[in-house]
Amino acid sequence: MISVLLVDDDPEARARLRRVLTADPEITVVGEASSGRQAVRMVQMLSPSVVLMDTDMPGMDGFQTTNEIMTRKATPIIMISPTQDEEKAERGFRAIEAGAVAMVAMPSGTGESHGRRETELVQTVRTMSEVRVVHRRKRGSGAGAGPAAPAPRPPKSAVHAPATRATIELVAIGASTGGPQALQHVLAGLPRGFGAAVLVVQHITPDFQASFVAWLREATRLPVGFAVNGRAVERGHVYIAPHPHQMGLDRRRHIVLRDDPPENGLRPAASYLFRSVAAVAPRRTAAVLLTGMGQDGAAELLELRAKGAITIAQDEDTSIVHGMPGEAIRLGAAMHVLPPEEIGALLAELTRSTTGTADPKRGRRS
Repeated sequence: MISVLLVDDDPEARARLRRVLTADPEITVVGEASSGRQAVRMVQMLSPSVVLMDTDMPGMDGFQTTNEIMTRKATPIIMISPTQDEEKAERGFRAIEAGAVAMVAMPSGTGESHGRRETELVQTVRTMSEVRVVHRRKRGSGAGAGPAAPAPRPPKSAVHAPATRATIELVAIGASTGGPQALQHVLAGLPRGFGAAVLVVQHITPDFQASFVAWLREATRLPVGFAVNGRAVERGHVYIAPHPHQMGLDRRRHIVLRDDPPENGLRPAASYLFRSVAAVAPRRTAAVLLTGMGQDGAAELLELRAKGAITIAQDEDTSIVHGMPGEAIRLGAAMHVLPPEEIGALLAELTRSTTGTADPKRGRRS
């Protein structure tokens, strides 16, 4: 059984969540807390598989409560937020900085979106009940403090390719489950004036994509925004693929947004982005596959490597779900296997000599 602790100061909201969850015969609600302090105590007493917690509570909010739980008894925490309140959603992403593993929309109302949110809630609880989480050092709640550093880990069996000398003009990133936190760490490592354009596909519920972009802006020195069809990409800018479009590039390095069919059941899909970049400028590209369920982008990362791109996958120790990067590693698609902080540092190194106009003689490798 998957045991869930519900944390919300609204008893009606807890009742609604309990009805949705317990409709699944493999999920049981083992406790309910009406405050963050109560939640911290109950996690230590009940050892639930998952904590499902409101982003906004009196006293200790979602960030502070997540901080306490992850430093005392690390447990997978899913934040839940109403979709119509972007401020609360941004607070949910702040809890992800402290170690929460996902955020989902509160099921409400009726109709197709209500059913979709109920299904997403149950699927997320089932998935996150299986992830491994680690204790974290407690961090302050001040704005702009930057991504939380995970607790020290045992030595990794990461694969490091020999140092690569190349000039990159594009960075393509694919991420899914656990991706917001990993992506935040990668972007935080990129310097102001970063010498490449960054294109990102992050699988995320459309309810929170605007809040996700706003939250990322606080994590990086670079401008972050949604990709716009037909716009030329600029170095030092981060472009997020907007739901529900596939994102690619044309040969003029202009963004292409299409309503092409989903790939791997996804739109946007990392596979679509990687394949597009492989056709345009593979030898000027670094492609990164971060934590996520499934295989999206793995085969296309191999194609990019074969065409001369620098390819990177997130290591297993830091991945919430190692499906996508793990498949890429299995295929031999990744030149580098690294934690997110080191991915950001590597990307910065690869563009260190490319402020302003790139030297066309660089970026070729034998």
